[in-house]
Amino acid sequence: MIINNLIKQGSKILKKQNINSHQIDAELLLSKAIKKDRVFLLTNDQSRVSSKEILDYLNFIYRRKQHEPLSYITKKKEFWSLDFNVSHNVLIPRPESEIIVEQVVKRFKNKSSLKILDIGTGTGCVLLSILKELKNSYGIGIDKSFKAINIAKKNLIKLNLLQRAKFIHRDVDNFNFGNYDVVVSNPPYICSHRINNLSEDIRGFEPRMALDGGSSGLEVISKVITKVRKLLKTRGYFFIEIGNNQSRMVSNMLIKNEFRLVKKIFDYKKIIRCIISTKII
Repeated sequence: MIINNLIKQGSKILKKQNINSHQIDAELLLSKAIKKDRVFLLTNDQSRVSSKEILDYLNFIYRRKQHEPLSYITKKKEFWSLDFNVSHNVLIPRPESEIIVEQVVKRFKNKSSLKILDIGTGTGCVLLSILKELKNSYGIGIDKSFKAINIAKKNLIKLNLLQRAKFIHRDVDNFNFGNYDVVVSNPPYICSHRINNLSEDIRGFEPRMALDGGSSGLEVISKVITKVRKLLKTRGYFFIEIGNNQSRMVSNMLIKNEFRLVKKIFDYKKIIRCIISTKII
């Protein structure tokens, strides 16, 4: 069978499952099956595909048909124009989280060096993306998931940042090391009872540990803020990603913990997605 027909077949199967990205998903899954990039597919659409590659492709299509996220099938996700390894043990990096990277880089691009902590690092995408931009800075990423830390370490090696970052398997409650210029965090912030309302791609496949913020959605955020108060230098900066309609409550938590609010950043959906604050004493 030729490339063009396989893409059409895969796209049709996915479209029937109401997968809006059916065309590009079919192309990317065929790219993985034949180990060629998308450009090759589009410029060689009459090329024949081997029986083994067809079987691999149809298996990938079946998995995507079950709403398994594309990134888990391809085992990678682009973030900040970098390719990150992913697995079912980590939250898939999202464009919204690039806001933290953008804001840190914008604020500190002329600083000679920074010591940065990333709480709940997952793939390590936020910390490693920042370090790629701030060439003289150093960072530590922590996560309570041992399997997530293993993925972050793979990305550390992949991006050639072994000398400038370290990933540690540790829950925020039990981490008391260091004094940081900047802390970043994308903690779980979805209310427990709302997780079943998420799309099938998310609720059925992404790790609940990385999503569940407790009954209020603010339980982990509260722990993170309390800990950051102890780990951040005076006048150091804290960048935290938050969920919908959490801005007022998280702002109040920060103020009670003696942080000064600096800025609230909206995402592309016009939702406040990141709060920047600084430790005042």
